[in-house]
Amino acid sequence: MLLISAFIVNGLLALIATLIHYEVLSQLDKYLPRVENKAPRFKVLIGVGVIFMAHILEIWVFALGYFATLQFPQMGSLVGELSGHGVLLDCAYLSFITFTTVGYGEIVAQGYLRYLTGVEALTGLILITWSASFLFIEMQKYWTTNKPHQLK
Repeated sequence: MLLISAFIVNGLLALIATLIHYEVLSQLDKYLPRVENKAPRFKVLIGVGVIFMAHILEIWVFALGYFATLQFPQMGSLVGELSGHGVLLDCAYLSFITFTTVGYGEIVAQGYLRYLTGVEALTGLILITWSASFLFIEMQKYWTTNKPHQLK
């Protein structure tokens, strides 16, 4: 039963992060062409900033998922070099290094909680590459002023 609970929680967190990302990119796609009185290249910077903030929000979604899951000791624990500044900050740190697939390893999830790290790493990889693809397309549209602003 615990494994099924872990799969449900993991799937929901991945779904929430993906929906946040989808909505952010969708809104950027609608908003950026309407930005007037700004250099076209500035639109790329707006996109980078907004996507950066979306990734931070998505990382915190997973951090809160770790924190909530830790409230049930039978689901697992965190071990390693914990900060001593609170479990939530340790969860946030674990989430940042997992989402970005850096994975330093000084904080490790144990038990069923470790499955969430795998789901988060895969989700982070997908969302980061999705962001890179989106920004590449935006750069093709707006990066230089001597090229047409439409992809053909």
